[in-house]
Amino acid sequence: MKANILIVEDEPAIVDAMQYVLEEEGFATIVCSTGSEVPVLLEKENNIGLIILDIGLPDISGLELIKHIRPRFAVPVIFLTARSSEIDRILGLELGGDDYVVKPFSPRELAARVKAILRRAGQGGRIAPPAIAANHPPTPAIWRVDADRRQIFYHNIGLELSRYEYNLLGVLLHSPGRVFTREHLMRLAWDEPDASMERTVDAHIKNIRAKLKAIAPNDEAIVTHRGVGYALHGQP
Repeated sequence: MKANILIVEDEPAIVDAMQYVLEEEGFATIVCSTGSEVPVLLEKENNIGLIILDIGLPDISGLELIKHIRPRFAVPVIFLTARSSEIDRILGLELGGDDYVVKPFSPRELAARVKAILRRAGQGGRIAPPAIAANHPPTPAIWRVDADRRQIFYHNIGLELSRYEYNLLGVLLHSPGRVFTREHLMRLAWDEPDASMERTVDAHIKNIRAKLKAIAPNDEAIVTHRGVGYALHGQP
């Protein structure tokens, strides 16, 4: 049995388009038009496998809402928004989002992303609770991220990072140990991923590694999984 998809969106036309495609793919859908309904539903419904969460809700920002639900529920979240700035994208990921779709979008592409995230979850439903306790930092102690200033510190030394280096490292820091494919990294870190080549990721990772090695020559902070992609070492 496929998991239910919770759609949190207040524009009926967008909801109708998403419901049509998702239900065509065999998913059942539940719809909320406000964020205040979401925690109650998550408590009641045991088979919500993924949330599609609009950032611009009428009662609460989706970014604020995920701060409340993420410590208690490990359900994957795809952010949906009319805003495409990289600040919003990285902030959404840092708060616990799994993917990010900018309006206008293809409902079929969204459905493909839903299926990909549920495959990674491994059970078509809720993923296991995070291994890190809610009162602990989500990244190793040798790292520090200042999202407001777009600054990442490694061993208490600020890194001089380009725009996309910051985006890439921010994605890896969000989930230490998780292996990201090049294609996934491009979708999360680039404004227009289709306009770039996957080998561009390799070049940026090489530059990031060189900057990390200059600070800690003996650490292998970013691990290459040949034929797959990259991961941040859980404890560099």
